[in-house]
Amino acid sequence: MSEQDQIAAMNERHWEWAVKKGAGCTIPWLDLDPALLREYANGEMPPVPERLAGIYPSNVLTGVQGKDVLCLASGGGQQSGVFGLLEARVTVLDLTEGQLEGDRAAAAHYGYEVTTIRGDMRDLSCLADESFDLVYQGNSMAWVPDVGQIYVGVVRILRTGGLYRVDFTNPATEFVDYNSWDGEGYRITVPYAETARIERPDDDGPDSMQFRHHMGDIFNELIAVGLSIQQLQDSPHYFQHRAEARPGSWDHSLMYLGGFAIVARKE
Repeated sequence: MSEQDQIAAMNERHWEWAVKKGAGCTIPWLDLDPALLREYANGEMPPVPERLAGIYPSNVLTGVQGKDVLCLASGGGQQSGVFGLLEARVTVLDLTEGQLEGDRAAAAHYGYEVTTIRGDMRDLSCLADESFDLVYQGNSMAWVPDVGQIYVGVVRILRTGGLYRVDFTNPATEFVDYNSWDGEGYRITVPYAETARIERPDDDGPDSMQFRHHMGDIFNELIAVGLSIQQLQDSPHYFQHRAEARPGSWDHSLMYLGGFAIVARKE
């Protein structure tokens, strides 16, 4: 087995475990309101509900009715639920069958069609050239070592004028130690030059392999494949005060870490 395949196998085991555990990012959204989604897509909803804060910038949802949308490495029945209710033609490609089951559950619940494909985001050969108007990728780049490999596949399957939306954790805080809260902040213990780390869950789950991507790689490789950067936005999550969040929890750490989304166009 190649090193690349070992990474995928390790991360697949981790995410199938996360699905069985009921991690928040694996639970389909079955209480979405189509009218509110349309308001959000049109920028008419201040303040933004917590659930939709991760689907940003909101303008990537504008005009998706009848468009072909790929939720890339974004299984779980959350993002696909949003696009499905906005009447896009939705395809989901994800590494884990458990996550894809969430997408099928959301589609069955709301009554739209979805195509689900179990696959690795690094290999999009199962998808035809110029077959999507929008590729929407959540914060999944941390699970692959080479962003350029993903960009090459994305630009091939995008139609001319199509958009690619992807988000990243700030590379400076990619490997922050969530258990290091000292009453004032979290500790960064991994040198910035290090780009890979095995993550071990606190509750004896399977390890995962995660990666840091430096700013030069994130942006320069986008440009290198011919994508034109249209928009950059900080994640709304990092600006929300979470008074009840427990130190060391994911919600609490979000107040101290940074992240952003890039929207790029195939010219």
